[in-house]
Amino acid sequence: MTHVIGTTLLEISDHIESLASETGEYSLVCARYGDRPVPAAGLRFESRPVARAAARAAEQYRDTLRRYDPGVPYYDVIVRQEFADDGSAAETAGDAPGPDGPDEPSSDPHDVRRFSAAEASEWSLSDPAVGGGEGTRDRNAPDEPSGRDNDRGRDRVEFCHEAAAALFEALSAGGHADAESAVMDAYFDLAERVSDPNDLCLCLLEAMAAALHRRLTPDEQASVLAAAAAGLPPVSAGDPVAGAFERLAGAGVVGGYSRTADSTAESATVLVSDCALTARDGRFPTLPLVLELYRGTEPGHRHDAIRIASVDGGWRVSFSAGSDDEPVGIASASIRS
Repeated sequence: MTHVIGTTLLEISDHIESLASETGEYSLVCARYGDRPVPAAGLRFESRPVARAAARAAEQYRDTLRRYDPGVPYYDVIVRQEFADDGSAAETAGDAPGPDGPDEPSSDPHDVRRFSAAEASEWSLSDPAVGGGEGTRDRNAPDEPSGRDNDRGRDRVEFCHEAAAALFEALSAGGHADAESAVMDAYFDLAERVSDPNDLCLCLLEAMAAALHRRLTPDEQASVLAAAAAGLPPVSAGDPVAGAFERLAGAGVVGGYSRTADSTAESATVLVSDCALTARDGRFPTLPLVLELYRGTEPGHRHDAIRIASVDGGWRVSFSAGSDDEPVGIASASIRS
């Protein structure tokens, strides 16, 4: 079934990308929290009907992900339109003109909530975009964490599922069905022993790291992670190492990090504290680190050797590039003392 899941994700993602337009003014967001739903994050659409079709496909994509992990977050996906001017006028989804004319409200649950360019520039993804309706989980409910802890947990879950979806697509496109099956077998084994959903989503990435290490050659691992990185939303250019760890820290995968003074573009060392990833059997799952690193690095300049050492209070992660040998530590790295 896992190969079918990977293939289905790839087909849905391709369909959504085929609907996108660089000149479009419509995009998709979660109505309550403002998150951009994978796999439509960063895409724009030419018209409201096209964006609605993309929203339905995005929900189908996430439903497919939920077949292997019920913890994939539910989003109320709506269409957002940004005005070209800086006016502050905005219409709620319920007030937006319907498909039959300006006086007919739309019954489509993916209808548009409009924002001005000024609003969009000040919008924080950690703040609700619009109020949730009945049946929507209250992020400040008394039986759940609230505030920053709640946001951090939600960010971590979404980060893990974004990465997992991109990796499943890459495995499927690369014809690595055995690795897909191995990932699922390992994940289900971990799921029986881990009850917390925040921890379980990390277990999925850890299972992927172990499966890729065992099933694929180092060159194949690098190819899969490169393809997965290309399938994720683009990130800003700049220092790829700093950018990678900033995103990992923002998602709660690492608690803190510092780069040593002797680091260069070709060789960098980062000290990491409060890492949420778990080392097993003498190996550390470097896959999330490398995936984020590849997102911000051009193919010809990527680090091909990642080494891990245990230090007081955390880990020392060393990156180097330009080796003529095969890649090292791409999905999983042996822990050095």
